[in-house]
Amino acid sequence: MFPAATAPTLTSSARAPVPAQQQAPPAAPQATTPKPAQVPAEPAAQSKAPAQSAPTPSTPTPSTPTPSTPTPSTPTPSAQSAATPSADPVADLIAHVERDFQAGMDAYNLGHTDVAKQDFDNAVNVLLQSDLDVRSDDRLEKEFDRIVDRINQLDVGSMATDADAQKSEPAPIDETNGITPSADAKVIAKAQAEIKSTHSDLPLMMTDQVAGFISYFSNRGRGTFERAFARSGRYHDMMVKILKEEGVPQDLIYLAQAESGFHPLAVSRAGARGIWQFMGSRARGYGLQHSLWVDDRQDPEKSTRAAAHHLKDLYAQFGDWYLAMAAYNSGPGTVQAAVKRTGYADFWELYRRNVLPKETRNYVPIILAVTIMAKNLSQYGFEDVNMDSPVPFDSVVINYPVDLRLVADCVNSTPAQLQELNPSLLRLTTPKEGTFELHLPAGTRDDYQTAISAIPKDMRLWWRYHKVQPGETLATIARTYRVTANSITGENQLEGNELEADVWLIIPVPPSKYAVSDTMTYSRRITRYKVHMGDTVETVAENLGVPAQMVRRWNGLRNGDSLRGRKVLAVHLPVTPGSEGASTVSKSAGHTTSSASKGKTKTVQTATVKPPRARMEDERSSEQASVLRHKVKSGETLYSIATSYNTTVAALKRYNGDIAVLRPGMVLIVQPSR
Repeated sequence: MFPAATAPTLTSSARAPVPAQQQAPPAAPQATTPKPAQVPAEPAAQSKAPAQSAPTPSTPTPSTPTPSTPTPSTPTPSAQSAATPSADPVADLIAHVERDFQAGMDAYNLGHTDVAKQDFDNAVNVLLQSDLDVRSDDRLEKEFDRIVDRINQLDVGSMATDADAQKSEPAPIDETNGITPSADAKVIAKAQAEIKSTHSDLPLMMTDQVAGFISYFSNRGRGTFERAFARSGRYHDMMVKILKEEGVPQDLIYLAQAESGFHPLAVSRAGARGIWQFMGSRARGYGLQHSLWVDDRQDPEKSTRAAAHHLKDLYAQFGDWYLAMAAYNSGPGTVQAAVKRTGYADFWELYRRNVLPKETRNYVPIILAVTIMAKNLSQYGFEDVNMDSPVPFDSVVINYPVDLRLVADCVNSTPAQLQELNPSLLRLTTPKEGTFELHLPAGTRDDYQTAISAIPKDMRLWWRYHKVQPGETLATIARTYRVTANSITGENQLEGNELEADVWLIIPVPPSKYAVSDTMTYSRRITRYKVHMGDTVETVAENLGVPAQMVRRWNGLRNGDSLRGRKVLAVHLPVTPGSEGASTVSKSAGHTTSSASKGKTKTVQTATVKPPRARMEDERSSEQASVLRHKVKSGETLYSIATSYNTTVAALKRYNGDIAVLRPGMVLIVQPSR
C-alpha cells in the first residue's frame, strides 16, 4: 500500500508542518477559497494507484566505445571503464534468485512439490544470506516481496503438510473505493446536523462525496460496515491505547475499518496486507518483518504501532490530516506531486482538480463516512450491532520451532484457535530461527511449559501428544500415527499393553514420516558418499537421513533405485532446526548429557501414572545400565553408529521403533553386542 520511496517534505512556502504531538488536530475545514502554496518541483513517489505509479528505473547498459586510432599512450580511467562494464552484484544476486525460483515453479507445475519447496527455500535463503542488505536496494526489496508473495499464494500447504495454513481474504477497501455513490439530499442534511454534535479528534466535514458513502454503507454496503464494526471490538482498546501513546488522533482507528474491516489476513489486489494494509517495503521501514514463516503486517499490535508512526510522520510532513490520510493510501510522493502541480496544499481542492488517483480521491471520504456513522450508530440503524469482545491470551517467548498441532495438544486447544491468536504466522509452524512470541489461550501458559518440556527441542515439529480414548489400544494408536507400538511403549515407559482412558501419550513421530517440510534444511557443504556394492538410492537416502528424491536431484538421477555405474554421490546432509549444542554419551551413567541440560539427570514417570502436563519436565535415565543412549550428530548414519558401538543396523532399528531416517539431535537407544 505504501511506496518504497518517501517524497521530500513540503517547503516552508507551503502549509507549514507542525509535529502532531505539539499541535492539536486542526479544526474542520471552512468553506473558503484555499490559498495557493508555492512548492518547488519534486519527483512523485511510487504509488499504490496504477495511474500514479512511477516506472521502475532500468539498469543502464554501458555503451560500446567508438573505435579510434590506437595510440601508445595509456588509456584514461574513463576509457577503461567504458570498455569494461562494471559488475552489478545486485543484478547477479537477483538472477541467482530467479533461477532458483523458476526451478521451483517448474517443479511445482509438474507436481513435484517436495522439490519445489526446496527450490523456493533456496531462492529466499540466497537473498537473506547474501552479503547485500535487502533493505539497502530497491531492486532487492521488490524481488524479495515478489517471490515471497508468490510462494505464499501457491498451495504451500500441501508442500509442508500445512493444509490448514493461514488463508487470506480480500481487503474491503478494494471494493469500496472502486465505486462513486451518488449523494442523497436527505442524507446530506441529516449528516450535517449530526456533525455539529459529534465529538471527534479528526476534523469532520460533510461533502457530497462523504454523504454518498454514508448512503452506500447504509444500504448496499451495510453488511461490510456491520461486520467490520463488530470485529473492531477485538482490537479497539489496544489500538486506541497505541494511537494515544503515539500522539495521533484516536479516531484514525476508522482508517483501519475502511481499509481491512479489522481482518488481520486481509490482502488487497496491490499486495497490501493486514489490518493496516502495509506494502512490504514500507512495512520493513517501520520495523515489520516478513519471511516465509511470519508476516508482522498481520500482527494486530505490531502493525498498529507501525501505522501510528507512519501517520505521525505523514502529518509532520503535510501538516494536515486529510493530506496525511491521502498520502497513507497513495504514497507521500503522489500527494506531494499533486500539491506541486496545482499549488494547493488542500485535499478538497486537489479532489476538485482531479489530480489524485481515483482510489485516493475516494479514500478520505470513505474514512470520514465510516467515522460519522460509527459515532452515530442508532441514527443509521446500527443500534443492534454489538462489538466483539477482546480475546484474552497468554504469551510465551520461544526460541525453537514448534508445530501448532503439538501446541494444541499441550493446551487442549485446536490449531485453528492458535492460528487466530497468532495471525502473523503464515504456516502451522513457528519460525525456524530467532525468537517468537507465541500466544496461547488464556490461562494455559503453565500447562504449555510443563507439557512441551518433555518433548526434545529438535522434535517439536514432528512429535505429538495423544489422549487415549476408551477402547483404544497401542496397535490402533500406532496405526493412526503410522509409528510402531514399540516406539510408543519405549517413549512412555509403559508396562504392558493395557492403556487407561484419558491418559496422555507422547507419540514419537519420526521426521521421515514427512516429505521435505518447511523445517527441513540442508548443509551448504557437499558430502561425498562412496557407493558400496548393494547400495541403492533408497538405502543411501535412508542411511544419510535425506529424502530419496533429493538424492536423485542432487546427482541428476532419473526415477529409479539403481546406482549402477556410480562410484560417488554428492549429498547435502540435513541440518535440524533448533538443535542445540554438542552432546556426549556417558557409558557409565547410560544417558545423554547436552550442553543445555548442564549435566542434570532428570526422570519422568510413566504415562500410565500421570498425563504429560504432570510428568514432563525432564529426560529419563536408562532403565538398564547396559542400554546406552546416543545423541545423533550431524553426518552420522545408522551404519557409522552401529559400528562405533559394535552392534548392527538391524539392532539399532529394532530398539528404536524401526527408525529409517536420522536427524541431528535424535536420541537413539543402543544395545551393544556382548
